[in-house]
Amino acid sequence: MRLTSTFAALMMTASSVFAQDTMSDSERTEFRAEVRAYLLENPEVLMEAIAVLETRQAQAEVLRDDQLVATNMTALVDDGFSYVGGNPDGDVTIIEFTDYRCGFCRRAHPEVAELIETDGNIRIITKEFPILGEQSVIASQFAVATKIVAGDEAYKLVSDALINMRSDVTPASLSALASAFDLDGDAIMAEMESDAVREVLANNRALGDRMQISGTPTFVFGEQLVRGYVDLAQMRKIISEEREDS
Repeated sequence: MRLTSTFAALMMTASSVFAQDTMSDSERTEFRAEVRAYLLENPEVLMEAIAVLETRQAQAEVLRDDQLVATNMTALVDDGFSYVGGNPDGDVTIIEFTDYRCGFCRRAHPEVAELIETDGNIRIITKEFPILGEQSVIASQFAVATKIVAGDEAYKLVSDALINMRSDVTPASLSALASAFDLDGDAIMAEMESDAVREVLANNRALGDRMQISGTPTFVFGEQLVRGYVDLAQMRKIISEEREDS
C-alpha cells in the first residue's frame, strides 16, 4: 500500500471518530501520538502532501489570473491611449506593464523587440507602470507627455531611450533626450504635470491593482497573464501555445 493511502486511511478513521464526538482525551492523545510517529517514520508523506498542495495552489492561481485577464480585457487592449506597436493586425497581442527603472524590464526589452521583429504577426501594447520611485514616475510622465505632444513615433523613440538610460532621470537629462530626437522639450516638460498625463498613469495603476500586479515586467500574452521576466525562448513558446488555443 502506498504511504499516502495508509495515511489517508488513518486520517479518515480519525475524521469518523471525531465526527461522532466519541473520542476521549486519552484516545485523542493516543491518536495524535500515532500520527506523529507515522510521520516521523515516513517523512516523505509530508513532501508528497506539500507537492500536491503546491500544484493545487498553482492551478488556482492560473484560474484566478485567467479570470482577471478576461474581466479586464477591454481596458488592456482598448484604453484609448496606450502605445500600440508591432503589427496592428497581428493574430496575438502582447500587453506589457513596464517601469523604465526596472532591471528586468531592461533585460526583457531587446528580447521583446526581437520577438516582434522576427515574428511579424504580433501586436504590442505598452502600459506605463511606474512603481519604483520618483524617477520611475518622472520617466513615465515624460513618455506619456511625449505621446500627447508629438505622437506615437516620438513616443517609441523616447520610450526606447528611457528604458536604456542608465543616468538619473532629471530635467536636464530629459531635455537632452528631447533635443536628441529634435522634439520640443519645453512643450513636453510643460505637459508632464497635466491632468491628461495624470489620468493615463492613474488608469494604468488602477488596472494593475485590479489585476493584482505588484511587479514589473508583467505581460499578457493573448489571454495568458505572465508575472515577471521571461526569456525570448519562453516568449516564443507562449505565443505558439496561444496560437494553438485560438
